[in-house]
Amino acid sequence: MSRPLETGSPFVSFLDSLPDVLAARDFRELAGRIVLAVQKKRPVLVMAGAHVIKTGLSPVLIDMMENRMIQGIAFNGACAVHDVELAYFGKTSEDVAASLKTGRFGMARETGELLNLTVKQGVLRKQGFGEAIGKRIHEEKPPFGRLSILGNAYRLGIPITVHVALGTDIVHQHPNADGAAIGELSLRDFRIWAELVSGIHNGGVVLLFGSAVILPEVFLKALTVARNVKGPVRNFTTASFDMIRHYRPRVNVVERPNQQDGKGYSFVGHHEIMIPLLAAAVKEGLKRGKRNPVKKRSN
Repeated sequence: MSRPLETGSPFVSFLDSLPDVLAARDFRELAGRIVLAVQKKRPVLVMAGAHVIKTGLSPVLIDMMENRMIQGIAFNGACAVHDVELAYFGKTSEDVAASLKTGRFGMARETGELLNLTVKQGVLRKQGFGEAIGKRIHEEKPPFGRLSILGNAYRLGIPITVHVALGTDIVHQHPNADGAAIGELSLRDFRIWAELVSGIHNGGVVLLFGSAVILPEVFLKALTVARNVKGPVRNFTTASFDMIRHYRPRVNVVERPNQQDGKGYSFVGHHEIMIPLLAAAVKEGLKRGKRNPVKKRSN
């Protein structure tokens, strides 16, 4: 049974008050598995869609990186767009309905230049997509660079990859977009991500935050490459967080990868609530130094 909270209770009391059933049980189990992975130095990987950034969660993911709760991140292309706009301009997104009528949607010159020109330079420097953008943000220190997941990942030495489908992002509309450069850097990042996925064997964790198509497909292919090249990649944990249930996250992240062993979880809820809850639960678990961040109690 649940237990009502008293006024002024700390966050850990909220965790302890959750009933031990259904999604609450799964939530505490997942948090415990992440805690155990961090303690045993097994990788915790995050795949993030753009809505995670648009709902203001960059500081949460940056804090998780700084506390070594994340060892690798994968973005889709839109995530990189919003991360760059936050870093340089302090805000992101636009009124799509209004600007679409005039053909101005996504046509901001600065965003296209920042991303497309950096990607072209990345080809010559033999960088990955995430590395090229992250390095530029880290070195240029734009006004709001502290909000950049890409820039902070580069600063912390945490691999961050960007997986792009051509034609899906606003910067592909610009005349300076170079399909060959975008494809080359994104393919490099796929190989980097496959290497990261190969390390989740025996205790690693993969978290999907809100990409319904691109990243579930990337994960499944990366897992295939990892098993083909490295050998067994088994006994790991996956979880999908989104606002509705989608086919690809359920099948490609939660179910298929865990057919032999391991475990997958699905959680439905708003990113701006669920992801901070998970991050806080893991921090509490690491502070307690126990596998399960929520104390067991009798009813």
